[in-house]
Amino acid sequence: MKTRTPISVYIAVTIGLTIMAFEMLAKDSGYFSSPFFWALLLIATILLLIMNSIGDILENENFKRLSEEEKKNYLAEKSTPYYQKLWNSAFKKQSATEEKDILIDHGFDGITELDNSLPKWWIGLFWFGCIFCAVYMLAFIFTDYAHPEAEYDHETKMMLASIEDFEKNAPQINLETAKYSADNIAEGEQLFKTNCVTCHGDAGKGGIGPNLTDTHWINIKEKSLFKNVFWMLENGSPNNPAMRPFIKEGTISGRDAEKIAAYVYHINQETAPITPAQGGATPQGEEVKWENGNQ
Repeated sequence: MKTRTPISVYIAVTIGLTIMAFEMLAKDSGYFSSPFFWALLLIATILLLIMNSIGDILENENFKRLSEEEKKNYLAEKSTPYYQKLWNSAFKKQSATEEKDILIDHGFDGITELDNSLPKWWIGLFWFGCIFCAVYMLAFIFTDYAHPEAEYDHETKMMLASIEDFEKNAPQINLETAKYSADNIAEGEQLFKTNCVTCHGDAGKGGIGPNLTDTHWINIKEKSLFKNVFWMLENGSPNNPAMRPFIKEGTISGRDAEKIAAYVYHINQETAPITPAQGGATPQGEEVKWENGNQ
């Protein structure tokens, strides 16, 4: 009669497998704070304790049927701690006498084989790997677990939500607080392509709307170019209804307008004087000399 695995091992394995299953199948459900999760663990633990009690009864009945020598061997084996047995099964070398008992009666070229049992830790890892693979495959097939596209979409949604939350809580950007920053140029260019390129053309060279890279302007509402562009994005053009008040309409935020104004300032004051735009639209409005500075 073999000794049984301690109930504590079964409970630990059950808890580990349950957490693994929830982590794969319901990762974002907040299962640790769910009463259902803890109730499931409690029920599983109670069932294991009941099964262990039944095992104790059967073990006692089987023990009574053993001979005195078998009882003595069983009690000696049972007195060895479980984890000591695992260690012995993996690393303890058999004595010469024990090897004779497990020697397989065939060999070749003087090489003999021993009928060793696999170490219990190896068997445990094997079955754990099988169970893990089964749960993993179920999670992969029936849920979004481990799907790169789903993980990417999830991360994107979280990032956009954090940006939206930041926009709500961050101080609003208006004409007075808007400041030029070279760090905003790249994002400003993308926003410009989304909202402004239809009228003002690629790189602000002009089209339906005026050229933004020259020194002539139709609407002059501020003393600095950066502030003037922000004013136009907020209020629109008094002379042309096609230039809408993007901020007041809610199409873009003040922070977006700050970035677009940074890009327009860049192509007009930092790029155009060095490399004038080729093929730009004819200047419109009056020539203006903006105040030094970009705020």
